[in-house]
Amino acid sequence: MERKLVAKKPELIIGPEFHFCPGCSHGIIHRLLAEIIEELNIREEVIGVAPVGCATRIYMYLDIDFVKSSHGRAPAVATGVKGQLPDRYVFTYQGDGDLLAIGLSEGLNAAIRGENILIILVNNAIYGMTGGQMAPTTLIGQWSTTTPHGREAKGTGYPFLFPEMVAQLPTVSLVSRCAVDSPSNIRNTKRTLKLALKMQKSNPGLALVEILGICPTNLHLSPAKALSWLKDKMFHYFPLGDIKIPDGVKS
Repeated sequence: MERKLVAKKPELIIGPEFHFCPGCSHGIIHRLLAEIIEELNIREEVIGVAPVGCATRIYMYLDIDFVKSSHGRAPAVATGVKGQLPDRYVFTYQGDGDLLAIGLSEGLNAAIRGENILIILVNNAIYGMTGGQMAPTTLIGQWSTTTPHGREAKGTGYPFLFPEMVAQLPTVSLVSRCAVDSPSNIRNTKRTLKLALKMQKSNPGLALVEILGICPTNLHLSPAKALSWLKDKMFHYFPLGDIKIPDGVKS
């Protein structure tokens, strides 16, 4: 029986094996980016800005140009890159702690200015690399090393709905929340990321795509149970879907 090739490793995925923990969502998102860049044939036109955090080594795995930023400063670095090379596709890749805690000012002001970049926000509701502390997106009642009795709104506030906030700005063109927990959601995430990159050619302003994922290690759950937790808990507070899409465009 003749075998048919239905999937293969993207050519832009290079280097050593991923260093991510078993079940981590970053590997899926890395592959999606590689597929999108290959399909759009923009390898020589795209520049990524790497964060500090679990995905800090993204430049070791994707064979495209990258700039390494300090903690939280990726949107500011991307602003400089886009200013000097306005014809390039520029994106940042950041975790919830990197963008929404130490980098909140940079991300918010990039949105206020309407920088023509794509910000990719990976939200797993916890700090990963540093050992499982409360992040801006940690849910109420969720355990972490800094909320051993569960996060309480009194004293720590509520999980941050950053996309809903920046979507109000006229300088922001596209805002969407996706997930990588199932084949259908992974396909939708790919479509949304692809649209957000393609839109940069028309200089519409800032695009933000939040991607919900899991951190089984710091959730202290198996990958399968972490995915169930994502669906049962995260989707309720962080609803999936397009929050702001340009007229006549559908992700």
